Amino acid sequence: MAICPECDAEIEVDEFDVDKGDELSCPECGSNLEVTSLSPLELEVAPDDDDEEDDDVVDEDEDEAADDEDEEDEEREDGDIEE
Repeated sequence: MAICPECDAEIEVDEFDVDKGDELSCPECGSNLEVTSLSPLELEVAPDDDDEEDDDVVDEDEDEAADDEDEEDEEREDGDIEE
């Protein structure tokens, strides 16, 4: 038996059917949970992979925009581009 860290509901989990790092959801509140310990069985709220992937895409776009601005600044300093 494990406890949901979000809603404190008891979750029936067979300790022999899960491994550390496995993810499951709470039947009461629907939170995605990760097995963080097997003895005793402990669960934590799983990180949202979707949010992390979205952040990575935004960061890459921001990096490309910053690189483009740096190149334009260097060209202006060299006199290659007239303002």
